Amino acid sequence: MSRDTIVAKRYAKALYSIAVEKGITLEVEEQLKTVVEVLHLDEEVKRFILAPRISRSDKLEVLRTVLQDKLSEEVMNTVLLLVERDRTDIFADLLETYVKIEGDALGIGDATVYSTYVLSQEEQDSVAAGFSQLTKRKIRVKNLVDKSLLGGMKVVIGDTLYDGSLSGKLTRLEKAFNDKHRR
Repeated sequence: MSRDTIVAKRYAKALYSIAVEKGITLEVEEQLKTVVEVLHLDEEVKRFILAPRISRSDKLEVLRTVLQDKLSEEVMNTVLLLVERDRTDIFADLLETYVKIEGDALGIGDATVYSTYVLSQEEQDSVAAGFSQLTKRKIRVKNLVDKSLLGGMKVVIGDTLYDGSLSGKLTRLEKAFNDKHRR
């Protein structure tokens, strides 16, 4: 485990603890997702945060002004603290760890579903229902299109891969065929 991951874990635990006290765990998750998206996807924001010629106090002031009504006090303080300590590189790990802690506490699992096309809401609900029964957790689905799949889908929940793709089925069939003929 990298040092950044360990640091992110500490911040995530502290933030989750505060969010539980205030009853805003899901709101904090959404706000963290927004912060990570902005910091990682918006090139202007990224350049501004990483610019060595802009003083830390100017960065903090701009962030306070821009994010003032968009983030809870808890998330705002975390963002400002990490920017002040030049630790903006851990936001993605912070979010990932926060979501894991929250999921464990609330019995929620996040499933990344890879399919050949964008699944309809009904299809996503069906996948969520099936994997909720299997894992005994409420499943939230994030659907990603993977054109390399021949058909079917792959589902990743935590560290577990459920491979229902056509290529996965063919690979298992080939292995079973080879095992049978070796005997």
